[in-house]
Amino acid sequence: MPILSVDLVVPSSSSQPTIVPVPDSPTADLPLESLTLSGILPGHSNLSWLWRGCRHNLRRLRLKSCEGTGDEDDDESFADCLQRLRDLELRSCRSIADRVLLLAADRCRSLSSLLVYDGGSRDGLRRFIARCGPSLRVLDLRLPLDLDNGHLSAAAERFRGRLVSLRLQSCCLVTGEGLKALAEAVGAVLEELVLVNCDVVEREPGLLTSLGQSFQRLKRLDLSYNEFLLDKEVMSMVVSCKGLVEIRLRGCGGLTDASVVSVLKHCLLLEKGDFMQCCRISSEAVGLLIENSPRLGRVFVEEGKVLDTVKCGH
Repeated sequence: MPILSVDLVVPSSSSQPTIVPVPDSPTADLPLESLTLSGILPGHSNLSWLWRGCRHNLRRLRLKSCEGTGDEDDDESFADCLQRLRDLELRSCRSIADRVLLLAADRCRSLSSLLVYDGGSRDGLRRFIARCGPSLRVLDLRLPLDLDNGHLSAAAERFRGRLVSLRLQSCCLVTGEGLKALAEAVGAVLEELVLVNCDVVEREPGLLTSLGQSFQRLKRLDLSYNEFLLDKEVMSMVVSCKGLVEIRLRGCGGLTDASVVSVLKHCLLLEKGDFMQCCRISSEAVGLLIENSPRLGRVFVEEGKVLDTVKCGH
């Protein structure tokens, strides 16, 4: 039988150890701000006491590989604990993702960050976007089921002028049209853009140029694992994104030293860079970046490139 694991985090304001009540004290409030549950099965039905105990203090909830919420005998207990959530994560929870998303949209008045990994149907995501409150700032969708331009257009309308972070991973149905619509709506405020393994940036030449012109306040950019991404696309984007403090290009095997030189030239505030698994980027280019970027504190490259950089005197 799978093990149900619970990670309970005591609020930082409390210096006293917490005694977590068991179902014998079903009405006690738990001083928990963060809760992680994994492996809940449909047959688990004895967690209502936990949800009731969390209804006043819970701010962050993470569900991992769950097929139920453990409240089959008390439908309202789980829903009530969502009211004060600010951060919700659903990882590999396909069978319950739509239900939780709908409850979150209806009950969470202060939700600022949502992460969905491998879950959420087309209708479930659309209903969440249409009904969620105005406080959402971070939208993180990884391996979403059926995410398409319709969702991005709805998000553009719903989160206009508010979304500060958009993270998409492996979204094969999204096209440049949807991303441009979102860029028009949130370009003035967006600070982080993640397009990991999203082949739209490879399929549509000029898309990154357009996005760069819209996201001029961008501080963090992640284009990792777009294997066929070309230098000219990255170069044309960073020209407009002069405020970048972090860039991740891990696994972009098509990029060469030209991209690194462009980053060096235009991203004068850069503090962190990731160039792992970029086989065509040389140690000389890495050394040049390190030597001439005064704010650069962390660089991720293969050990061999670092050794070559040291040998060259950088």
